[in-house]
Amino acid sequence: MLKFDLDRMLYCIPPEKHSLEELTKIFRKHPEVKFVSFVGIDMMGNDTDEKIPISTFLDDFYQLMEKGVQTDGSSVVLPKIADLNNAKVDIVPDRDVNWYVDHNLINQDLDTGLPVGTLRIPAFLIHNDTDEVGSRSVLKRSVQVFEEETLKAMKENPYIFNHIDVDSYDDIEELVLTSATELEFWVKTPDDQRDLEELSTAQMLKEQYWKRTVGPVRSALETSLIMLDKYGFGIEMGHKEVGGAKAKMSSAGKYDQVMEQLEIDWKYSTALQAADNENMVKYVIRDVFRVHGLDVTFAAKPMPKIAGSGEHTHLGVAVKLKNGKIVNIFSPTDLRKEFASPIGLAALMGLMKNYEAVNPFVSPNNDAFNRLKPGYEAPVCVVTSLGHDPNMPSRNRTILIGLIRDISNPLATRFELRGPCPKSNTYLVIASAYMAMLDGISAALRANKISSDLESSLSKEWGEEDFYLERDRAYRSEKNVYEDYSEEERDKFFGKAPRTVWENLCAFVDHPEKIDVLKVGDVMTQKTIESFEAAILKQWTTELHDRIIPNNMEAIRSTVKLHNEETGSDYDDQAWKEIDNLRRELGKNTLAKDCLLERIIKATEAGEFQLASDLQVEMLEKMELLGQLYTKYKKNLF
Repeated sequence: MLKFDLDRMLYCIPPEKHSLEELTKIFRKHPEVKFVSFVGIDMMGNDTDEKIPISTFLDDFYQLMEKGVQTDGSSVVLPKIADLNNAKVDIVPDRDVNWYVDHNLINQDLDTGLPVGTLRIPAFLIHNDTDEVGSRSVLKRSVQVFEEETLKAMKENPYIFNHIDVDSYDDIEELVLTSATELEFWVKTPDDQRDLEELSTAQMLKEQYWKRTVGPVRSALETSLIMLDKYGFGIEMGHKEVGGAKAKMSSAGKYDQVMEQLEIDWKYSTALQAADNENMVKYVIRDVFRVHGLDVTFAAKPMPKIAGSGEHTHLGVAVKLKNGKIVNIFSPTDLRKEFASPIGLAALMGLMKNYEAVNPFVSPNNDAFNRLKPGYEAPVCVVTSLGHDPNMPSRNRTILIGLIRDISNPLATRFELRGPCPKSNTYLVIASAYMAMLDGISAALRANKISSDLESSLSKEWGEEDFYLERDRAYRSEKNVYEDYSEEERDKFFGKAPRTVWENLCAFVDHPEKIDVLKVGDVMTQKTIESFEAAILKQWTTELHDRIIPNNMEAIRSTVKLHNEETGSDYDDQAWKEIDNLRRELGKNTLAKDCLLERIIKATEAGEFQLASDLQVEMLEKMELLGQLYTKYKKNLF
């Protein structure tokens, strides 16, 4: 579908070429790159985009590099920071990361025959000339504090060098945080719909999982992988995920009714670069698939009862030694005898103990909670798995955080956080996760704990005291969390999971000691947390009031009686009566009583958020029941 010479296109400009001289040479060689855009990330994960002509960028290079471009509080989501009466925000470029070219695949430069390009430069948001705000700044501070405090803890507790492949503190040149995400997404032909039962059946039978792609999906996937690899992301694979059904070919010889779930994976990078990479990857995928006539959604749960899209986030820590060697300090000295090093197990403990402070960033919207339902592979419980034996790495797909390891490759040891979805703000997810991990590392090293001690802590029973972990919690299970525990047991052992965005945000009040973990080194100030909380609260209430309830009302209206006296039976009469009573309870006001949807509207307007949250849970349950009853009703009709 793409007619461009991909080998002639510019994809990435690395940090060592960010001087005026180098950039001038590059732009002369690539005149198809017409614009520059500074990409700041606000508290919601939204990125800025503006078009600065290349000539202007080069003429004003030094000023733009130092001062950036100016926006205001109405252009970015920074509530309680950049208010309308205090709204000066500058978007200042980051010269220490890769800069990527965003290609407009439907706008060809006539002189070169290549797509018009915009150089996207990751940037920081600066409020009032001094305060670095926004998500990229939070992650930058998190990396700095984690590195400083972890190195300090290692220096002050030298026993740790008996348990990692580093002889002494003096051998270390720097600490390196390594991260990566796995991107799942749904792709479809515009306006086409597939029967949910057909999709559900295909999912249960795993008819699509890792199967061969065909038609436009194959072409778009292959083109995406080729382009992404040219950016230098180190693409590892692309494949079908579990969701979807076989596309159908029309009489015109074209595939339609495409509805498939895909995944693309690429190599890890440093924490900040990994988040920037993911941001660019999404744009490339969306643009390429659209050129092939396909829509892409990164929604966590685009359809009920069908596989949601996760974005598993991998977290690791290494040191670069003065001799140039890279050592993974999550790996023990003998991978066949221990699951992980004391630093690795301590990091896992910190993430588990403080997850209530991390979860608001992992699951910040209604869509995320639509995915996080018990069953299949959606992680609900705060529980980890290490494996059955250090000598035999294993994977438990029902837990929240898993240990990934390869006994033949010490560099592979890392943790996989399975909660995030493609709409999670990866900058804040990684930042909060590393701060939680730092808390565990600091506590364990101060207590001189070794791997066997920490494995015992992670494996403790509910009600058992521990030097760090909470008494009335269990943290590890090698069982199937959904099949081998009842709902009551899961809630008791692993904590009751939040059901709504509001319940998730309550952690900022209910767990102040865990929120304080995020504030170490001013990684997140109180104002930062309040800004994020205000942004998410507004998003939740607005979406609930103006999108979810109207959509549900339309679904209720479309649930209509389909039989009459001639075509129906007493069974149909009874089924419709039950459906109609539920419809009225959900969406029909009377003088005596408001319907459920109206009660939610009034609760959000009155700021009664706990009530709105409780009613939202009730609405979700009853809307699901309505769908089930109506499907059953229709099946009995000729």
